[in-house]
Amino acid sequence: MRRTISSIVCLLLCLAVAAPAFALQRGSDPITGMWTGDWGPSPGDRNTVNVDLKLNGKMITGIVHSVNFQRPDVMLKNSTFDASSGSVHLEADAANPRGGEAIHYVIDGKLANGMMTGSWNHDGKKGDFKLTKK
Repeated sequence: MRRTISSIVCLLLCLAVAAPAFALQRGSDPITGMWTGDWGPSPGDRNTVNVDLKLNGKMITGIVHSVNFQRPDVMLKNSTFDASSGSVHLEADAANPRGGEAIHYVIDGKLANGMMTGSWNHDGKKGDFKLTKK
């Protein structure tokens, strides 16, 4: 009897430890969802955005929505996530407000604790960004 109770307790403890690990593994998509934050070339020059992202394997798709300055939505392309390092690489072509060729943005960041931070550049201009998952 004592041996049976010990076995049951041991089994329950194993299940209690394993269940959260399996749940994390099945639902561990840290990218998909709505993100909110800002980007800009300096602390005094920021642009507020909402970014809708979806992870499919290592590929990311999504749309950047401007909030404080009304600009057209921008579709992400050539975008990836490396789960082992938390690295995010995003690219987008935005309409040039002065006309002419689209502006090609290259965005690299890190994902940690529901936040994505990093840098962006285009045409010799650089800045940073910070997004928080809603």
